[in-house]
Amino acid sequence: MSDALHVTGMVLTAAPSGEYDRRIVLLTSERGKITAFARGARRTNSPLLAAANPFAFGTFTVYEGRNAYTLVRAEVSNYFTEVKEDFEAACYGCYFMEVAEYYTRENLDGSAVLNLLYATLRALTKKAPDNELIRCIFEMKAMVLNGEYPYDVVQNPSLSESARYALAFVLQAPLQKLYTFTLAPEVFSEFRGVQDRLNAMQIDRSFKSLKILRAMVDGIA
Repeated sequence: MSDALHVTGMVLTAAPSGEYDRRIVLLTSERGKITAFARGARRTNSPLLAAANPFAFGTFTVYEGRNAYTLVRAEVSNYFTEVKEDFEAACYGCYFMEVAEYYTRENLDGSAVLNLLYATLRALTKKAPDNELIRCIFEMKAMVLNGEYPYDVVQNPSLSESARYALAFVLQAPLQKLYTFTLAPEVFSEFRGVQDRLNAMQIDRSFKSLKILRAMVDGIA
């Protein structure tokens, strides 16, 4: 058997496997996105019962197999309970994790996207800024990290000076400053319009969670 690996990460998805197991997708700093099986995690007395679920963040001990990993231990430091208990926040959180899964690969450094995801979920728990602004910022920064963001967008003369400033700020801001501002409604409309167009042009898949999110937001509006 291979040596145990200790990785820092977050559970992005979890699904039943067999009678008592769970198949999870972990985004880790050290190994990028990996698939792991948590044996017996669906049993009520399993020490992995709570850890083998989406939003769980912490240190995971896994063994590497031929096609997947086996999860044997977890020390969870944040379950993001506040997000899971708020239906709207949970919808946004699921979408953010789906985007994170889209942008990451196995055996590539996943620390930047993991840190962005963690900071974004933390912003959801604070209920400020607005969740739709959080969405746009997250999408923009994820594109930047993946090397896909067209920086010349900031120079678009059809945008107001305030919108261009907001875009430039997000491009340069460190994580601790990323979710510390709000926008006037008319400026946010421009900001969101830019990001929605970029999503349509550069992302080659549809996200199930986004369809649910869009229906919910449109229903609220």
